[in-house]
Amino acid sequence: MTITPQNILRFTVGLVVTAVILYLMWYFSAVVIYILVSAVLAIMGRPLVNKLSGLAIRGKQLPRWCAATVTLIVIWIVFATIFSLFIPLVFGKINEFASLDFTSVLASIEEPVAQAQAYLQHLFAMPETQFSLTDTLVTTLKNLIDYDTINNAFSSIVNIALSTLITIFSISFITFFFLKEDGLFYAMVKAMFPERLQENVTRALDSITVLLSRYFTGILTESIILTIIISTAMILFGMKTDNALLIGLIMGVMNVIPYAGPLIGGIISVCIGIITPIDGYTTGHTIIVIACTLFCIKGLDDFILQPSLYSERVKAHPLEVFLVILIAGHMAGILGMLLAIPSYTVLRVLAKEFFSEFSLVQKLTQKI
Repeated sequence: MTITPQNILRFTVGLVVTAVILYLMWYFSAVVIYILVSAVLAIMGRPLVNKLSGLAIRGKQLPRWCAATVTLIVIWIVFATIFSLFIPLVFGKINEFASLDFTSVLASIEEPVAQAQAYLQHLFAMPETQFSLTDTLVTTLKNLIDYDTINNAFSSIVNIALSTLITIFSISFITFFFLKEDGLFYAMVKAMFPERLQENVTRALDSITVLLSRYFTGILTESIILTIIISTAMILFGMKTDNALLIGLIMGVMNVIPYAGPLIGGIISVCIGIITPIDGYTTGHTIIVIACTLFCIKGLDDFILQPSLYSERVKAHPLEVFLVILIAGHMAGILGMLLAIPSYTVLRVLAKEFFSEFSLVQKLTQKI
């Protein structure tokens, strides 16, 4: 591409406009999240709305607002059913954590802890009197999970409930109109651009809808598959059904966060195994069973499911995706890693539509 003052000015203006839009999205992040979640739910529910609105009852076609209402109810029933199944398990385990005697728990894994301590002392040449792995673990666990932590969590339940109600109402209200008025989301986005760019915006939104639909559908499918496989494996090893389902759910949910999520989920799962060991197994053997099972299943997931999900579904190179997630995690932590791939997908599509003459953009978007 020939470098001319006009191209430099266009690129500069584009960067400024992009920076302003990103700042506004960050400043009004709560509203943006409501809109994006509603848009995703609308994409998921649109096929049902179209099918219901095509039905004829006594010779009259079902109004689209009625089809949208039924679809929205179905969506929330599905979510409510899932939460009603697992929330009792989560709160029951929290109560177990709060009343746990960490000293007695660590006593059940005294031998492997002693071996680990001996290895660390040998590796770092530390005298035995200066370091106790058991005391360190007890202190750390007590600081993380104690009665004060649980009480503080429950004391703010009113604020949490109020925020949740506001979030549910806001998302439901926006989703209803996205379902009722097909193309409303497109119209909202296109209204921010001049007339001469309407065609580019429409193409960009079409590409973004397809790619993000593929991504969210894939990641939902992956999480469900992991939940079922891990829960089944734990049950086959003899773990109680409620604990197995809880571990499967944790790993399925945490898997949504690339790379860091499974590690966090694995640590939580091991803690659950320490609290309630598998019948007939010692605590140490339970930890080994959980860790090895999760490692093998996650290996299967990483080498078979995720390459298809993170690379093929968003049309990006695996190394490219990894670097984007790494940068997003450094900038915004877990939330950044969670939103990295969808945000990067949107930016790539917009760059292709509005800055396709630049060689770097062409290289990054050639598969879209």
